[in-house]
Amino acid sequence: MVRQRSNRDSESVVLVAKRSNYVILALFVVAVYGSWFVYEQQYLNLPKPLGAQQVGKRGFSEHEAIQHVIALTQFGPHPVGSPALDHALQYVLQAIENIKETAHWEVDVELDLFHAKSGANHMVGGLFKGKTLVYSDLNHIVLRISPKYAAEATENAILVSSHIDTVFSAEGAGDCSSCVAVMLELARGVSQWAHGFKNAVIFLFNTGEEEGLNGAHSFITQHPWSDTVTMAIDLEAMGVGGKSGIFQAGPQPWAIENFALAAKYPSGQIVAQDLFKSGAIKSATDFQVYQELAGLSGLDFAYADNTAVYHTKNDKLKLLKPGSLQHLGENMLAFLLKAGTSTNLPKGKGTNSSGKSGQDTAIYFDILGTYMVVFRQYFASLLYNTVILQALLIWTTSVIMGGRSAMVSLALSSLSLVLMWMCAIGFSVFVAFVLPLVSSSPIPYISSPWLVVGLFGAPAVLGAFTGQHLGYLTLLKYLTKTFSRRNANLPLVVQEDLAKLDAERWLFKAGLLQWLVLLIVGNFYKIGSSYLALAWLAAPAFAYGLLEATLSPARLPKPLKTVTLLIGSSVPCLLSSGIIIHSVSTLIGSAVRLERSPGSNPEWLGNVIVAMFIAAIACLTLVYLLSYIHISGAKVPLIITTCLLFGISLAVIQLGVVPPFTEDTARAVNVVHVVDMTGANAKKQEPASYIYLFSTTPGNLVKEVEQIGEGFTCGTDKPLDFVTFSVKYGCWSDKNANIGWHETDIPLIRVENDIKGDNRVTHVSIDTKLSTRWTLGINTDEVEDFQLKDGPEELVPISDENNADSWHIIQFSGGKKAPRKFSLTLSWANNQTHKSHRKDSNTEKPLLKLRTDVDRTTSPTETVLGKLPQWCSLFGKSTSPLTLAFLTSLPVDF
Repeated sequence: MVRQRSNRDSESVVLVAKRSNYVILALFVVAVYGSWFVYEQQYLNLPKPLGAQQVGKRGFSEHEAIQHVIALTQFGPHPVGSPALDHALQYVLQAIENIKETAHWEVDVELDLFHAKSGANHMVGGLFKGKTLVYSDLNHIVLRISPKYAAEATENAILVSSHIDTVFSAEGAGDCSSCVAVMLELARGVSQWAHGFKNAVIFLFNTGEEEGLNGAHSFITQHPWSDTVTMAIDLEAMGVGGKSGIFQAGPQPWAIENFALAAKYPSGQIVAQDLFKSGAIKSATDFQVYQELAGLSGLDFAYADNTAVYHTKNDKLKLLKPGSLQHLGENMLAFLLKAGTSTNLPKGKGTNSSGKSGQDTAIYFDILGTYMVVFRQYFASLLYNTVILQALLIWTTSVIMGGRSAMVSLALSSLSLVLMWMCAIGFSVFVAFVLPLVSSSPIPYISSPWLVVGLFGAPAVLGAFTGQHLGYLTLLKYLTKTFSRRNANLPLVVQEDLAKLDAERWLFKAGLLQWLVLLIVGNFYKIGSSYLALAWLAAPAFAYGLLEATLSPARLPKPLKTVTLLIGSSVPCLLSSGIIIHSVSTLIGSAVRLERSPGSNPEWLGNVIVAMFIAAIACLTLVYLLSYIHISGAKVPLIITTCLLFGISLAVIQLGVVPPFTEDTARAVNVVHVVDMTGANAKKQEPASYIYLFSTTPGNLVKEVEQIGEGFTCGTDKPLDFVTFSVKYGCWSDKNANIGWHETDIPLIRVENDIKGDNRVTHVSIDTKLSTRWTLGINTDEVEDFQLKDGPEELVPISDENNADSWHIIQFSGGKKAPRKFSLTLSWANNQTHKSHRKDSNTEKPLLKLRTDVDRTTSPTETVLGKLPQWCSLFGKSTSPLTLAFLTSLPVDF
């Protein structure tokens, strides 16, 4: 506090530069409880499930939709080519027949069981960049609902899409039986409303999504109705239930703007879109096909609760939260009713409703899951530029008015930011390195995500405060000298207190400077989530200007008011608290599948990523609050509290109070019976056969194989390349590995003829035998071009491929009737070119390498799976093998 009393000759100053410990405690309590309240309202507050009688014919009922989820999950995993998928398709067909029977008499319901012929998908970006995704014998269900007496409505259709198929390791309650169930219930509701529509609604229940977005590609390239689609809505899941939020929208803003107006419980964040498009989230959805290939705009929804169970056995009905389907269903039904009656749908194909090209993309975010804010990028740029110019003007003016003292103070307060970041990251990353050495798992917090608060959050806060305090002490030393010169008539103790108060203010203003820099960078690169930087800059700056700022630099500083922090932080916390907690939760869950090439990364990498993310959050969001602590007596309690929190969390892990994984939050461990024919030139070769274990979750498999037994050996001595999906650490056993397969199952690669010369061409035949799911790698150091055919049908034409890491990958997936025999024409590269490649390489790569998968569990594999710990689960993805895999290759010098 500061009290001033004026006399004729002098001004007496009585000053106390101290803040109550209870104020700091109250501020932390408000921050924690306020943040959790925002998260709970924004992500956990689900609507009450409604029954059919409550909603009537025209509403959405979760009670009805959940029956579809129950039925689909009872089929178990149903990947492409499986009998279970045929049963799932038949179930959906029957459900649609029931919808046709009960539809409004003025509504036309058209059903098409679409059989897709062979095709090849080449994505130019994202997860499948550099690959050719080939498919055959896929079956989709396409449903079109339109007004019976308005034929023109079928010329403008809204596509609602999701996939029926699952990975081989999951029954798919979340991914994506929940989406299919929502679509069926939406179709029932729309069939009662569509007589008043101006546009048709197409529901696409596709298959082949899990193998490379093949269902969406085949619909867009082969189905006659695809030409009528003007807007695409994709429903997805990267977890089980919760709120289904928009994580991709556009490029045209019509869909997101009208969704914000129509939805009852709007949920969506452009932060997720920025992360997804940056590649930080290694995933892909059908929406990429609709945008990239068809040029459509629209919305991409995803369930993202409990992401640790994604593509594992725990993607099951039991974990699907009540209200999840009701939330998405009511939002989607309201949006479809609005879009269906609209006369100005976007025209797609990269044009807006007026037919002109060019996009003004939208920035969007929801507030507490009840209201959605949407504004255009053009407006955002104007707003950001205005704020940036005003901030720079204010900073420049204040520094000029303050003179040399202000310039030095600005530099030293900026130093405090640098030290804050260094210490916060340093403290938390140190823990990340140590954690694998003291715990049974490198990531021991997967089943109990709250542990990261103590393990990484506490060190990050302590580090941020320590770094800022070091900067504060440096700044204080300079300001003490400044005040001793400027206010020599004041007592020494008063001069020191004035310096403390001024240093506190400079630290607060340094936080403004931090967010100003981020806003400038975000605005320059047109990052959608820059609105958060605006909020964290503008609101505290407004509060500071209103309650703290002085027009004269000669006026003595006062302690920062508590209300300044409360007012300045309320709006930023409202906008970002939920996103931050949800993002941390998603990041932790994603660590289960962090190892895209098992064994290629150090065990501490996952911890470092989580630690750095939490440290960055601490530095960004606590910069204002921490500046209030330096003149209080809360420094020691803060240090003690953070150390205790860290110590308790570490003790919980070391003592095994909570396990790293549980039956419902399992570690990803794959068990593959491998029959290996690679590595030899001889015509007669005995295949090597063994059971192989690998994990996409960081950490060794010693504990797992101890429980399994069966003579497994673990290490890096037997790396495997499942055709560019490389495993550098695994466990293997050849016990009984010679049973469960036959030599006639082994795929064949045979050279039919080889025309040598300057333009060497080799014709190769490939027989995949039992497999309709395989991956072929073509050595592009040796091969300049190639062509793949299925008999007379050309699947991959000449000069229609992309290369990645000296290999071109062809990934094939098909139904039971898909072809198994192929012809491959190879056009060799220049002789000197491929000779130089061989000379530079220590080991000669094969010309071709092939992995074929069979969805069969052999007897030795079944034995291992039966002994696999309950806290382990198979993990499925498009690049990983099934439970029986055959490996073969063709050497360069065949």
